[in-house]
Amino acid sequence: MEKSQWNQFIIKNNGSFLQSWQWAEFQESLGRKIWRLETEELKALVIRHNLPLAKNYLYCPRGPIGQGNFNNFLEKVKKIAQREKSIFFKIEPPRVCISRTRLKIHTLQPSKTLILDITKSEEELLNQMHPKTRYNIRLAQKNGVTIEEAKGKIDDFLRLSKETAKRDKFHLHPKKYYQKMLEVLGQEGMVKLFLAKYQNQIIVANLVCSFGQTAVYLHGASDYNFRQLMSPYLCQWQAICQAKRQGLKYYDFWGIDEEKWPGVTRFKKGFTGQEITYPEASDLVFQPICYKIYRLAKCIL
Repeated sequence: MEKSQWNQFIIKNNGSFLQSWQWAEFQESLGRKIWRLETEELKALVIRHNLPLAKNYLYCPRGPIGQGNFNNFLEKVKKIAQREKSIFFKIEPPRVCISRTRLKIHTLQPSKTLILDITKSEEELLNQMHPKTRYNIRLAQKNGVTIEEAKGKIDDFLRLSKETAKRDKFHLHPKKYYQKMLEVLGQEGMVKLFLAKYQNQIIVANLVCSFGQTAVYLHGASDYNFRQLMSPYLCQWQAICQAKRQGLKYYDFWGIDEEKWPGVTRFKKGFTGQEITYPEASDLVFQPICYKIYRLAKCIL
C-alpha cells in the first residue's frame, strides 16, 4: 500500500499520528525495524525496540486501526516475534481489543489526555478558558513576549528541555531522537517548533505535531528564570491559533496526570477540553524468563 492510501485509512478511522506512514519513517531513521501490517480492514504499525544483551520487544503504539479481525493481526505479530526472537509484544490500543493481564504494565504513551475542540472562534475559546489562563496569555503579550515558528533551533529546544526535565523530573529522549524528528517529520510539515522570545532570548520551545484533523502538543520546555512572564501560555495559545488557521479541528495536549505531573496538568486544564482515557496497555509475552528480568530491571531503573 502506498503512503497516501495508508494515511487516508488511518485518518478515516480516527487513527493517531503514531500510526502514520511518516512516523514509521521517523522510527526507521532512528535505526528501528518496522512493519506495516494489514489484515482485511485493519492496519497497524509495529516497531522493534532493541534492549541490552541483543534482546528486543515489538511495540504497537495506539494501534491497530480499523475493525478487522484482531486475532489474525496477532498471528502475524507472533510470526514476526518468532523470527526476531522478541521477548514480548507491547500494545497500547486506541480501543479495547485484547484481554488485559493482571500485571501493571509499563506504558510508553500517556494513558490520559485532554483534547480541545478548536472549531470554535478564538473569542469562544478564550472565554471558555480558566480566567487565570486567559489572564496569563494577555499578560505575556503585555510583557512583550513574541512567538515565532522556527527551523533549525534544535539546540535551543534541547537546552530548555534539559532544564525542564531536571526541574520537573521527567525522562528525555536522546538528542538524536529530537534531531531526527525535526529532520524527518519537519520536512513533511508534520512537526513544527514554536519559540517564545523575550528581548531576543528564547525562553520557551514547544514541538507540535499535526496529522489528520488534530494538532498534538508533543514536547514543551521553558526557562524557569523567566516564569513571571507567563510565556508558556502565549506559546500554547499561538500554536492553537495556527492549528485553527490550518483548518484542523482538534488540539491534543498529549498527557495529563494529576499525581505524576500536577503542575503541567493544571496548566493544560486551564485551556479546557475533553478528558480522554485510553485502554490500558498489554504485553503479550513470548519469553517468560526474559520478560521477568525485563520487568525487574524496569522496577530498579
